[in-house]
This record gives sequence, C-alpha cells and structure tokens, in this order.
Amino acid sequence: MPASDEGIRGQKFARLRRGKEGAVRALLLLCALSALGVIVATLAAFVYESVPFFRVVPLGEFLGGTRWAPVHEPASYGILPLLGATLVITAIALGVAVPLGFLAAVFLAAYAPPRLRALLKPALEMLAGVPTVVYGFFALRFVTPFLQRFLPVGFWNGLSAGLVMGVMITPYMASLSDDVLYAVPRSLWEAGYALGARRPTVLLRVVVPAGLSGVGAAFILALTRAIGETMIVALAAGRTPAWPPNPLQPLLPLTTALVNIATGDHEAGALIWSHLFAIGLLLFLLTFTLNVLSHRVLRRFRGRAA
Repeated sequence: MPASDEGIRGQKFARLRRGKEGAVRALLLLCALSALGVIVATLAAFVYESVPFFRVVPLGEFLGGTRWAPVHEPASYGILPLLGATLVITAIALGVAVPLGFLAAVFLAAYAPPRLRALLKPALEMLAGVPTVVYGFFALRFVTPFLQRFLPVGFWNGLSAGLVMGVMITPYMASLSDDVLYAVPRSLWEAGYALGARRPTVLLRVVVPAGLSGVGAAFILALTRAIGETMIVALAAGRTPAWPPNPLQPLLPLTTALVNIATGDHEAGALIWSHLFAIGLLLFLLTFTLNVLSHRVLRRFRGRAA
C-alpha cells in the first residue's frame, strides 16, 4: 500500500477520533451545566413566586418576627419559630449521627475483620433505604413514650424527632466516612506503624487528616439531609410554632410548615400560597449557604493537613 494512502487514512482516523472526543466533552459539559441550570431555575421559581408575599409582608418582619400565625387575626408571618425549630432538631440529629457515624466508620475501616465488615457494611447501608415515614412512626409510637418515662416531654416534641432523625442519617455519615477512610492508601497506614505509632495514633494523625475532605463531605450530606427532612418532623415534632424553641415541647419546623400549606391545612389564598415559596426560598438559601461555608472550611483544613 502506498505511503500516501496510509497517511490519508491516518489523518481520517485522527479527525474521527478528535470528533468523538469533542462530542464526549460537549456531552459531559452539558451534563455539568444541567445541574447548574436546575439550581438557577429552582432559585428563579422560588424568587418569582415569593415576590407577591414580600410585597405585603416586609422582609424584616418575615425574618425577625417571633410569631407565626398566618390564618389568625391579626395575621403574623414571623419565621423565627420555624427556623429555630429546624435548627434545634438538626442540632440534635447531628449530635447523634456525627459521633455514631464516625465511630462506626472507624471500626469498619480499621478494626472490623473482613468477614464482619462484609456483613455490617450492607446492613448499615440498608438503614438508609428505610422510608422516612417508618422512622416517623417509630419516633411517635416508641421513642416518645420511652422519653415520657424520664422527661416531661409532650406527645409531640422536637427531642424525639431529632433523635430518630439522627439514627436515620447515621448510615449516610458512616458509609461515606468508611469509604473515605478505607480508601486511604495502605502505605500511609504502614508508614505510621513503621514509626512505632499505635493504631489510634495512626488513625488520628495520619488517616483522618488524609481523608478529612471526604469525612467533611459526609458531614455536609448529613447536615443538609437533616435540614430538609420532612416526614419524621411532620409526624413526631408537632405543629406548634414556639419561640424560643424548646425541644421537650411540640415544634413546627420549616418543612412541616410547607406540608401544612401544600396539603391544604391553611386556606389556599394567594398570600398563603406565596408564603410557601417564601419558606422554600429561605430553606434553599439556608442549605446553599451552609454548603458554601462548609466547603470553605474543608478547604482550609485540607490545606493545613497537607
């Protein structure tokens, strides 16, 4: 075959390969931009639909008011009772999920024998697949009666909802943290052992700093999952807006208020419907802000660890 023919075929093959690579890059770019597009579209929808509400209710009254009574006279739309209830229940849930999840991840990654790890890992991940409504009924029918034996809690209370929500998000924290710690190169473990360090020291001084960004990502997921949880708080936390929020009493988190409005517990007036989007906008911005702040903190810690 003449050399010129081989050169022409080589050029055609190179052009074809560049075309395929360009198409793949364009497809990947489109997939990446689609996530950004969904975020922008969601934010735009919330802003557009909540404008009628903010034309009637000043932003300062909405963010700084301590009374939530949208269907009473005089009506009041203070969001602080709802926001406080959300943060209190989230703090309780994280107080359960973060230590339990991290310690479970440490055990699976560093102490569990391979056979036990192969048994516990799927069992742990199965908890993440349990419907949240099941957790809600568990909190209402079992955890709350148990707490009533020792604490002056009502039939609905934020403590029961927070504890059960912590159990629900523990698998997210544990599974992701375990994947990160287990993926740390064994050479780092062995280097720490070669220096004479014991296993706890190697974990705290070598392995955890190496996987800090992944553990932080697990914490962010647990945090946002707790803030956005609906069914557990709707069933177990109650529907009483209280300020200041008391976890031993019924509370009304943001997500429960959304359920109340969307399911018709309030009159379906234009202002009430617009208020639904105002609460959704606040919840969206709260979650987005926490994610941004968390990523900045993680980057700073990652730089120190490096």
